[in-house]
Amino acid sequence: MSSEGYRVAVVGATGQVGTLMLRLLRERQYPAREIVPFASARSVGRELEGGLVVRGLSEDAIEGFDVALFSAGGSTSEEWAPAFAQAGAIVIDNSSRWRMHEEVPLVVSEVNPGALEQLTAGGEHRGIVANPNCSTMQMVVALKPIHDEAGIERLVVSTYQAVSGTGRRAVEELLEQSHTLLHEREIAPPQVYTHQIAFNALPQAGRFAEGDDHTDEERKLMNETRKILGDPSIRISATCVRVPVVTGHSEAVNVQTRDPLSPERARELLNAAPGVRVIDDPHRASYPQAIDAAGRDEVYVGRIRRDPGHERALDMWIVADNLRKGAATNAVQLAELLHARGLLGSRAGAARAARSAA
Repeated sequence: MSSEGYRVAVVGATGQVGTLMLRLLRERQYPAREIVPFASARSVGRELEGGLVVRGLSEDAIEGFDVALFSAGGSTSEEWAPAFAQAGAIVIDNSSRWRMHEEVPLVVSEVNPGALEQLTAGGEHRGIVANPNCSTMQMVVALKPIHDEAGIERLVVSTYQAVSGTGRRAVEELLEQSHTLLHEREIAPPQVYTHQIAFNALPQAGRFAEGDDHTDEERKLMNETRKILGDPSIRISATCVRVPVVTGHSEAVNVQTRDPLSPERARELLNAAPGVRVIDDPHRASYPQAIDAAGRDEVYVGRIRRDPGHERALDMWIVADNLRKGAATNAVQLAELLHARGLLGSRAGAARAARSAA
C-alpha cells in the first residue's frame, strides 16, 4: 500500500460479499494505504488473498479507520457500526439494520448520491451509510431515469432471486440437490430452505413476520424503493420468489407512470442512464439473462413494452449480479464517492484528537 490514502476496514471479510469487497477494492484501485479484514473469531488469523490477515473485532482494533465496509449481518452491524463511526470512520453497511433509520442515508451510487451529504447534518447515527437490499438496488437503478422523466405512480414487481443471496450454504444445497436428483437418488431433507430448491421455484424469498402475509424481502423492496427515490407516494406490490439460479437476480417490473411515456422514450432514457445496459431485441432472442449478468457490475434491462391493460404502464425485465451491484460493488462505489466528495479523513482525525484531549 502507498503511504498515502485511507485506512479501510472490511467487516465480514470471509463471506461471499466481504470477499468480493476486498477484490473490488484492489481491482478498482481504491486509494487505501491499508486494508484490514475483520471476521468472526473462528476466522481470526486466517490469511486471505494479497497476504491480508483476518483480525477480530475489539474496541482497540477498530481505532484509526477512515471507512469501514460491513457485510456481517444485522446483529454485528447493530453493535459495531456505531462503534466504528464513533471512532471516526464512515461505515457503509450492507445489512438491513440501518436502512430505514431516518437519520441514515440509504444510497445507490447512480440514483441518489446527494444523500451522502446527510452525513454532515449530525444526528445520533452520523457516520453510517446504508446499502440497499440487492433486489431493490438493481430495480431503482433502472427506475431512476423513468421516475425523473414521467414520475411513478405504481409498481408491480415479481423477483426471481438467486440462491447466492441466501449465502454459501444455499448454493451448496442447490448444487447437492441437483446432483442427487440428476443421478436419480433421493435428496436429503432441505436445511437452508423450507422446501427443495433444485428444479423448483419457491414463492418465499425471505421470512414471514408474525401477522404479516408479506416476506421481509418484499417489505424491503417496497419501503427501500420509496426512500431511495424520495417518493413515499409510490404504490408498490411485490412478490419475491427464490429460483434455482446460483448468481443473478431477475425481476419482472410493471411501471405505471404519472405522465405518458412510450417504450421508445424509455429505451432512450435507459440507454443514457449510468450503470444501465439495454438488451432489447426479443425477436432475435436478445434480452437480459442471469448467466450473462453474473460477474458484471451493470444493471441489464430488456423486454421494454407497453402494458396493454393500461395506457400509462410499461413492462420490463431487469437483471443484475446480486453479489456485485446488488451488494459489494455499490459499497465500494459509495466509498469512492465519499473520497471524491472529500467526506473521508476528517472524522477519523477529529476522533483521535478528542481521545487525546480526554
